[in-house]
Amino acid sequence: MAHALLLVLAVALATVSSAHVAAAQLSPATPPLSNAATEYLKAHNQARAAVRVEPLKWSEFLANATSRLVRYQRDNKACNFANLTSGSKYGGNQLWASGQSVTPTMVVDTWLKEKDFYNHTGNSCVPNHSCGVYTQVVWKKSLELGCAQATCVKDQSSLSICFYNPPGNVIGESPY
Repeated sequence: MAHALLLVLAVALATVSSAHVAAAQLSPATPPLSNAATEYLKAHNQARAAVRVEPLKWSEFLANATSRLVRYQRDNKACNFANLTSGSKYGGNQLWASGQSVTPTMVVDTWLKEKDFYNHTGNSCVPNHSCGVYTQVVWKKSLELGCAQATCVKDQSSLSICFYNPPGNVIGESPY
């Protein structure tokens, strides 16, 4: 009787295990990132690795928010810069390019040019230069990234925006 009970228990465990495996195989996988998302993320994470900062993760929520914003700017503001500081709980970078299309890597590379003016030891920027978009890219406390781009057909300009969560560029704190 004990042997029969063990056999029934073993069969029940095997059935449950098989059901879990089948359910895991049927559960929807995370959809792959778009080429643009992959490119934005790769460019950011290469810059972060260069200063030994953990990589960002892609956020569809932030990507959707930036997509809505760049479409609004395209449709209502002729692709002009958005006001990223007004009430947003995310950090943000943006790039406007006139008369050309730009890739996500080109966008991030443009922001990374500010590194030439950033002094990490003094956590300062060379006078008469900006460093904020660079420091946002490499901000160690930012964990998530979402970006989007829109093209204004009329003048062939493009606007690219990335949001970061949590935001960076906290006064008095070093980015890394």
